[in-house]
Amino acid sequence: MVKLLISFALLLSIALLANAAEKDSGKNIFQIEHHAPVEFVKIAEGVYFADFGRDAFGTLELTYHTSSPDTLTICLGEKLLNGKLDHNPGGTIRFAEVKLPVFPTQFDYTLRLPDKRKINDATVLLPDSFGVIIPFRYAEIYGARRPIMASDLHQKAYFHTFDESQSDFTSSDSVLNQVWALCKYSIKATSFTGLYIDGDRERISYEADAYINQLGHYCTDHSYDMGRNTIERFMSHPTWPTEWLLHTALMMYQDYYYTGKTDLLKKYYSQMKDKTLIGLAREDGLISTMTGKVTGSFMKKIGFADTTKRIREVIDWPPGQKDTGWKLANAQGERDGYELMAVNTVVNCFFYENMRILAEIAGVLQNSADRQLFEKMAAKVKAAINQKLFDRERGIYLDGEGSQHSSLHANMMALAFGIVPSTNILSVCNYIKSRGMACSVYGAQYLLEGLYKAGEAQYALELIRSTGDRSWYNMIRVGSTITMEAWDMKYKPNSDWNHAWGAVPANILPRRLWGIEPKIPGYTKAIIHPQMGNLTFSTIKVPTLLGQIQGEYHLVSSDLKTFSFTIPPKMVGEFSLSISSREFIYLNGKKINNIYNSISLNPGINKIEIKAKTN
Repeated sequence: MVKLLISFALLLSIALLANAAEKDSGKNIFQIEHHAPVEFVKIAEGVYFADFGRDAFGTLELTYHTSSPDTLTICLGEKLLNGKLDHNPGGTIRFAEVKLPVFPTQFDYTLRLPDKRKINDATVLLPDSFGVIIPFRYAEIYGARRPIMASDLHQKAYFHTFDESQSDFTSSDSVLNQVWALCKYSIKATSFTGLYIDGDRERISYEADAYINQLGHYCTDHSYDMGRNTIERFMSHPTWPTEWLLHTALMMYQDYYYTGKTDLLKKYYSQMKDKTLIGLAREDGLISTMTGKVTGSFMKKIGFADTTKRIREVIDWPPGQKDTGWKLANAQGERDGYELMAVNTVVNCFFYENMRILAEIAGVLQNSADRQLFEKMAAKVKAAINQKLFDRERGIYLDGEGSQHSSLHANMMALAFGIVPSTNILSVCNYIKSRGMACSVYGAQYLLEGLYKAGEAQYALELIRSTGDRSWYNMIRVGSTITMEAWDMKYKPNSDWNHAWGAVPANILPRRLWGIEPKIPGYTKAIIHPQMGNLTFSTIKVPTLLGQIQGEYHLVSSDLKTFSFTIPPKMVGEFSLSISSREFIYLNGKKINNIYNSISLNPGINKIEIKAKTN
């Protein structure tokens, strides 16, 4: 067997081609990249294997000379089995086999793939010029009567325009660095439709998937059109899960803070109010979809063209769906045994956050009456959750009204949305930590949000860099180069290997570990609140409309920590850090006396030292 190893860095051939493609939600600009193999092997006479290094949505380009008409067999796929392309990978891991006619009069071929996808009204379609594309990393060629060289084939990969130079992360932890690279590339790799989608299994825009995708995208590139187009799509293409609908306002809110634009808030304010599900609220503010209020007219009001549909709770993922025959590693799915009650805690935590957000948005739009309404409703919902859905003896949240069960989900959502009173944070955090990663890759967003907000940075870091089977590293270990729909196929047997909702660290590392977020819409003022855990070194580059925020951290010794931040022009920073009474803090060599307040950072380089006091 002849084996040729080719440097990915040297032979990656990138040709950028900007194509304007008209979508139902606006225009998007796409780019095409032509990737050379990083590994090319002649397996046997006429049989070749290529590895393109990373999974990408596209097709294969081949240069082949033949003296007479012939047919090659070409296989593309995402997964290996015993070192060879897996022709039966299972789930929604992709594999395709194509017969390619070749002729003496033609040298260059682009593989035309069969379209076996199930299309429905919710499916996000591609421009006709793309043809059929699938995610693949590997290729096999059979039946070649002439030698084929590595330079004869390329992975033709499609992406939304993505500037990889806009963001970066490094640290003293090699696993964390690999997790970041996996998640950042996942945001780029799944951008090929120009809208945020769930993955290749359905190619549908779902609100919860899109929210995590949006946060990751806004933290890795200074491009916001995909997010804004996806928000607009949800106005007329909502999806059925109750919690998913409640992500619509969250997406609007994040877009407003990252872009500073109010046009979507103004255009869709009325619809957004309905999508908070405020029409389901009872006297105490808590909502339920099981009281008969979800009628056809209600479904129409929240954006459904088919008013026979009904929304229903998901609570992460349920146990195996009907008639699947799945043998799940966890019979409860990803719910941590959640007891689904008519009034449940997870949905009402989302509802509280919607009320809080709408109060702020109403203020931005100078609607004082609505602002007061939503402020009062938020306070009412928060109080009801803490009075009626909290177990005072154990100091943790119950799954719902009438339930005696407490799941990770009920507690992590209350923590993530700031519902937990300060007196109960310790008991809630202790319970959360006792459950481990008892949620899906989607639920991990809120688990990590809550932990960092509660100051549990070290435990959050341990979860992100875990090497267990419920970890991002496990996705790398099994061979995926894009985040997976589930931690492992055994947790969701129909899942795919290209789901951006699994890329949570793409936003958590910049927004929570480094603590960098816009404080003022448009990013004219940034919050910087690092929580490094036991890392000894890290760097960050975060894109904004005004330029990149760059940071560097060193744990020099037990007595000295240093930070350096470069703040772009027309922006200021607000740096805060939890330090002990036995530490001094210096900014650009000048001692700061009021250590309990934030420190203002100006455009340019800001050097911070935290030194231990010496007796």
